[in-house]
Amino acid sequence: MGSQLLDSAVNSFASLPGVGRKTALRLVLNLLRRSETEVQGFADSITRLKQEVHYCSECRNISDTEICPICNNPRRDHSIICVVENVQDVMSIENTGQYNGVYHVLGGVISPIDGIGPKDIEVDKLIERVLTGDVKEVILALPTTMEGDTTNFYLYRRIINSLEQAGMSTDSLTVSLIARGIAIGNELEYTDEITLGRSILNRTIFNG
Repeated sequence: MGSQLLDSAVNSFASLPGVGRKTALRLVLNLLRRSETEVQGFADSITRLKQEVHYCSECRNISDTEICPICNNPRRDHSIICVVENVQDVMSIENTGQYNGVYHVLGGVISPIDGIGPKDIEVDKLIERVLTGDVKEVILALPTTMEGDTTNFYLYRRIINSLEQAGMSTDSLTVSLIARGIAIGNELEYTDEITLGRSILNRTIFNG
């Protein structure tokens, strides 16, 4: 009969996305070969991540502080907001070195089949930032999927309608779309940095 402690640890690792039971077993056995100090440090880092991590109050990026280093950087162009689906996309775009604005993380895209509607993504803070009048461009950098396109259209209408309701000129704000150098159906995090960088630099006006 096998160890219940081993099975429990394997099941925990296997619950992570993309981790099968064979990989989970290798990871657990690797931890068993390490010193107790190393394993404790590993466990502590995960516990601290869950207990102490923040979501930036400005852009919803993961941060150690209330406002993330990107939003808090005066050298970034705060008049340009790049809207992305998740934190991985922020990392992917940052790795290109081609973008110097700030971000807004939606936390998902509209997908009725998955039960995700407009109220399930972080839109209100984006609209609030746009209505300050300090934002000159919003770049929609969402996946080139049907769900991404649906979310693009929804965001565009929300932005334009909000400006009109506030009595602000819609001509003062450009809504753009990353160039379709990214293959249809691709997620940003799986796109190579050169292609992603060019897609941002060659972005086009979004007309809804």
